[in-house]
Amino acid sequence: MTITWRAVALTALGLPAAFLVPVPGTVLLWAFVVVLACALDAGLAGSPRTVAVSRDVPSAVRLTEPARSTLTLTNLGRRTVRALVRDAWQPSAGAVTDRHVAALPPGEGTRLTTVLVPSRRGDLHADRVTIRSTGPLGLAGRQASLTVPGRLRVLPEFASRRHLPSRLARLRELDGRSAVQIRGAGTEFDSLREYVVGDDVRSIDWRATARRADVVVRTWRPERDRRVMIVLDTSRTSAARVLDAPRLDASIEAALLLSALASRAGDRVELVAHDRRLRARVAGASGPRLMTAVADALAVVEPALVETDWPAVVSTVRERMSQRSLVVLLTALEPSAVEQGLLGVADQLTSRHQVVLASVRDPEVEELRQGRADAAAVYDAAAAERGELERAAVALRLRQRGVEVVDALPDKLAPALADTYLALKAAGRL
Repeated sequence: MTITWRAVALTALGLPAAFLVPVPGTVLLWAFVVVLACALDAGLAGSPRTVAVSRDVPSAVRLTEPARSTLTLTNLGRRTVRALVRDAWQPSAGAVTDRHVAALPPGEGTRLTTVLVPSRRGDLHADRVTIRSTGPLGLAGRQASLTVPGRLRVLPEFASRRHLPSRLARLRELDGRSAVQIRGAGTEFDSLREYVVGDDVRSIDWRATARRADVVVRTWRPERDRRVMIVLDTSRTSAARVLDAPRLDASIEAALLLSALASRAGDRVELVAHDRRLRARVAGASGPRLMTAVADALAVVEPALVETDWPAVVSTVRERMSQRSLVVLLTALEPSAVEQGLLGVADQLTSRHQVVLASVRDPEVEELRQGRADAAAVYDAAAAERGELERAAVALRLRQRGVEVVDALPDKLAPALADTYLALKAAGRL
């Protein structure tokens, strides 16, 4: 049995009588009256266990976008159920209002909607639905918690999609759908045109020139149907927080933008999330199905406090990529982690593939480098500067092994990686 504020108020009404007749019998008598009234009221309340409850929740929603969890309640009993209903979700679901007042006459039903605004990606699970039914007097009632399962998958936000239109415009230029033509080794022949000042003499078609009165050059367009492998590092370095989010979230944004861009370019995209073992894989999807599959796979990926098994990553890449491909490593440019892991196997990747390493910079480190306010700030600035020099040295060693390095702030990483992809495609290096 549960009691309400009205039962407390009824108890307080007996205080004057206790002062006027200050004997134990007065208190006991009034307590008996209150308890009896509450028991009768609870007995007349409709049973919450006679209420049938079902839940309707969308299968997936993007981070920060609202979703609705709808409960359908039907009173199967013979008494009216006047109830307070709580639709419990875990805190990260961001339930705006999870308590609802409902009145259910016998045989009737109602729908109650809880608005959810998730604050983190992943699978959110609903807890029990608690129904507290009160009697006609509102003094007391009955309560029951019913198991009504529900799951909402929160997909990555994909805030970097705002950069997609501008990159697609550049892709159309590379693809020959505008006046700009790209020439370079490893691209597909597009057409012939007359030579103009500034053209590369290596693109002159001497046979066509001999047949005409003017010098003729070949124009090229980027090849399609290239292979792109995105490797998302989910080891301990991806758990470090950069600003208000883990480093992994910025890498996910970059992976989504690159997947969308490469798919539009006609390339075949695969993705793996790896640390000591394989956490997620997307392969064989194309067109609209690709982005759905990538977002769904990355929604539940979380950092693991282990070191990355880079030899296993190389084996996975070799197993999946038999021809020359673009391999994008979304990992941290941390000197100790790179020197002990990736640096030893980088040659195995660059010997067969074009490799790009994309890493998230911490803007707080840049702020520390500028500190000169006091002695402590100077020491912090010196430590930050030394850390940046070590990062630069590791990046240089990777570039010497043929790895393209993209090091950018969290909100700049995705467009910077997309620009690198377009530059490689324009240069015919894919």
